Amino acid sequence: MYRGREGQWAFYLHRISGLGILVFLMLHVANISSAMWGPEVSNALMKFYHQPVFQVGLLFLIAGVLYHGFNGLRIILMDFTSWGVRYQRQLWYGVWVLFVVFYLPFLIKIGGGILGGGHGD
Repeated sequence: MYRGREGQWAFYLHRISGLGILVFLMLHVANISSAMWGPEVSNALMKFYHQPVFQVGLLFLIAGVLYHGFNGLRIILMDFTSWGVRYQRQLWYGVWVLFVVFYLPFLIKIGGGILGGGHGD
């Protein structure tokens, strides 16, 4: 199942996406906490986070959440069914199909906003 094949890539990407989500949550809590210093600080941070680099980060966040969620479902199927491990490779490719189908609208909307100068607004 591992040895550099689909299972190992699924493992690595699941960990990386989980860490990315954790970093976002820490930034999100810090941003929400800035409200206790008043609206000036909070609004300044919100304006700062609307720069194009953070919009690209938003695309990475959405990708991480989608992959992590779909791969988590694959892991559940592998753990709780008698056939999951046997079909883990096909399930992983299914994760990628679902990922692409669900990610494309976000990529078009946010990516188009970045490239068009609207920053996804």
